[in-house]
Amino acid sequence: MRHGSLQNMIAADSKGAVPEVGMGATEILWTDRRPWTVVAVKSPTRIIVQMDSVRARGEGGIGRQDWEITPDPTGHMETLTLRKDGKWRRMGDATVFLIGIREKHYDWSF
Repeated sequence: MRHGSLQNMIAADSKGAVPEVGMGATEILWTDRRPWTVVAVKSPTRIIVQMDSVRARGEGGIGRQDWEITPDPTGHMETLTLRKDGKWRRMGDATVFLIGIREKHYDWSF
């Protein structure tokens, strides 16, 4: 999968940490990044992540990237698998997740 920003290309090629429950994860999209939390380690090659709650801190507008990120016990869950290329991907597609980092980035230009 190709990415629309240099930061996301670098992140997608990075090796993440060994997953542990409670650890952050970041979904690497075209130019955006979404934060998740590891909620279950099913095996060394299969984990469950849950989407975090995100809200902007203080006042701000377009271009602002100051986010308050907290685990959301009611958030959407996804199963990730560790592939032969060493990357964690959503089961059923090629979306890459970086384990060990919880980050939000929104590209306001789209």
